[in-house]
Parts: sequence; C-alpha cells; structure tokens
Amino acid sequence: VQLQASGGGLVQAGGSLRLSCAASGATLDRYAVGWFRQAPGKEREGVSCISSSGRSTYYSDSVKGRFSISRDNDKNTVYLQMNSLKPEDTAVYYCAADLRSGTSPDEYAYWGQGTLVTVSS
Repeated sequence: VQLQASGGGLVQAGGSLRLSCAASGATLDRYAVGWFRQAPGKEREGVSCISSSGRSTYYSDSVKGRFSISRDNDKNTVYLQMNSLKPEDTAVYYCAADLRSGTSPDEYAYWGQGTLVTVSS
C-alpha cells in the first residue's frame, strides 16, 4: 500500500488544520492507520491511530481533546482534524499503515511522506 499525506501548512496558534492520508495500491479498510510527528531534534512520536474498522482510536495525551482521527474507507482516506493548535504541535506529520494497530512507529510497515505543520505563536 502507498500512502500520501497532505494538508499541512502554516497556521496561527488556536487555528485548525485537517490532514489527509490517501492510500493507493490496496484497500485501506484492511489496515490500521496511525499519525506520527517529528519535530526538529526530536524522536518520531505517535499522535493518534485508528483501527481498520474505525471503532477503536487512540490519542496521545498531548493532543487528546484537540485532535480527532477518522476514516472514510470508501475514499481510501484517513483524516486527522487538528484544532486549537499550539506552537508545540509544529512538526512533520506522517501517516503509516499496518495490518495490526499500534501506537509505536516500529509497529507500522507502510509510511507516507511527511507533511509539514507549522504553528506560529
């Protein structure tokens, strides 16, 4: 499966962005999908993930209550709605897929390219 992340950009603190992760080469409904981010000088960290059915979701403590993950299997796409953005959310955001759910980057086999999110104060 090939993944294409999009939707990043520059936004002021308190603003919103919606990231998209579009899949090709396979139907995404078999895969759990995770969003990860990596800020300069920091390790890649898990932000959110969603099971293949969409019934189970996970959010890191740092984004809980502000970010929302969803999927549209008919469109082969997973979304990350990011609200109340903070400067510390600035990072390159990556989506990843695997047949099993997980919260660690090591648990995902398929990765998209990153999309840069910059939140200004």
